[in-house]
Amino acid sequence: MTATPETEAHGPVDFVLLEFPLDGLTGRASEELMKLVEHGMIRLFDLTIVVKDEDGAIEVLELTDPGGPGEAFSYFAGARSGLLDEDDIAEASGAIMPGRVAALIVYENTWAAPFVAAVRESKGELVASTRIPAPDVMAALDALDAKPPAA
Repeated sequence: MTATPETEAHGPVDFVLLEFPLDGLTGRASEELMKLVEHGMIRLFDLTIVVKDEDGAIEVLELTDPGGPGEAFSYFAGARSGLLDEDDIAEASGAIMPGRVAALIVYENTWAAPFVAAVRESKGELVASTRIPAPDVMAALDALDAKPPAA
């Protein structure tokens, strides 16, 4: 990664691995990802689609392959920054189940850059960070909704 001027701020960069059943692909996830990019919410660095067959063999798909499982992401063909390497792809592929397709995505949360700049101007430093997965948030909110109101 190239050095940036001290005054330039970036948002945090995330790596996600999303796994799908081959028969469950609707194309909607790629449409929503495209909206995030087009609205400037994220900057896409890398997008790699892999398929793991029932025997565990891994195939990295071309996003421009007509009719293939990666076709819905063809808009992002060429999204390669070099942040993902073959070792990352192999490690991620080991985490997915046989008979599934997965999207490995690396993106910057550009929406956060102004906040990061403000923190840096105040000489603030990130001390800790974590992410709560969306299913955990939804489960916690559902549990709150299920509790009877306090008397």
